Amino acid sequence: MLKSFKTEINPSEEQKVKIHKTIGTCRFIYNFYLAHNKELYNNGEKFMSSNRFRVWLNNEYLSEHPEYSWIKEAYSKAVIQSVNNGQTAFTRFFNHESAFPKFKKKGRSDVKMYFVKNNPKDCRCERHRINIPSLGWVRIKEKGYIPTTKDGYVVKSGTVSMKADRYYVSVLVEISDNKIADNSNAGIGIDLGLKDFAIVSNGKTYKNINKSARLKKLEKQLIREQRCLSRKYENLKKGEVTQRANIQKQKLKVQKLHHKIDNIRTDYINKTIAEIVKTKPSYITIEDLNVNGMMKNRHLSKAVASQKFYEFRTKLQIKCNENGIELRIVDRWYPSSKTCHCCGAIKKDLKLSDRIFKCSCGYVEDRDLNAALNLRDAITYEVA
Repeated sequence: MLKSFKTEINPSEEQKVKIHKTIGTCRFIYNFYLAHNKELYNNGEKFMSSNRFRVWLNNEYLSEHPEYSWIKEAYSKAVIQSVNNGQTAFTRFFNHESAFPKFKKKGRSDVKMYFVKNNPKDCRCERHRINIPSLGWVRIKEKGYIPTTKDGYVVKSGTVSMKADRYYVSVLVEISDNKIADNSNAGIGIDLGLKDFAIVSNGKTYKNINKSARLKKLEKQLIREQRCLSRKYENLKKGEVTQRANIQKQKLKVQKLHHKIDNIRTDYINKTIAEIVKTKPSYITIEDLNVNGMMKNRHLSKAVASQKFYEFRTKLQIKCNENGIELRIVDRWYPSSKTCHCCGAIKKDLKLSDRIFKCSCGYVEDRDLNAALNLRDAITYEVA
């Protein structure tokens, strides 16, 4: 099976220039593909697929516009992938799965440099470095994290990305799937929430890390730096003396704080999932949360977004597949919080402010733990 590994790299100055050029070219080609298809649509012409666009670009457009010859200097596989990404965005739009594709703006969009293994010498990996096509050997900061070629592992493809002035490589490695599942323990249910991040039916509670003193301090610092950046932009609009370099420095400060906060949340999710999976349950049941609906509540949207529920579900599903644990998804309309775990009665008048579940049968329990117990014992579900 294929497994992804992502770690930070330490490229040389020459390699940094190549990464910036390739990512810039990929962003330009992606935007050009969107703009060209918009123009074709306005003229009543047929949609151009990624294959036709590449043929037209190389055989016609670049021949007539030699000023864009710098496009051919970039790594070809990365440019091809950016066009394919554009077609994927249009396909999702045509299938009503997402909105109309948006142009990618420099410094604000997540653009990656794609690479693939074309010959045996490409994508070789050693303990402390990796060979990336068009870049050569690049040092890895986390030594020994990616499985090495010497041990028989094969890197199929990968991407190089930038975030807050730091560089990362993400690779797909082919590994053998020979794990034997030994999950003899009882199943568990997990209720996700805002007061606490996750409540497990075995009584374990994982706190909301966004309420920790460390994250609150970082968010206050982020607000101050964002205000400072805003003032610099306002001064620039008014015509006052403000150096562009100072604005870029301040933007980098804001980006680094965003990145640090995001890393703390992601690390907490990873550790939570690892601790849950280590108990080796026979199955795990979670609820299909209506996150889009929750985000429409302007009072809760920030708190919901910071919990990263979708990332938790995605990573939990991956870990369950690796360890042979069945992941059950209960319908979002299942009344897990309003159902009494003791007698099965549904308390329709239960409010969000009611933190203790009290049933007429005499059953009293924390509402989140009651929901986790109901999820554990749910009989209607889908296997992810």
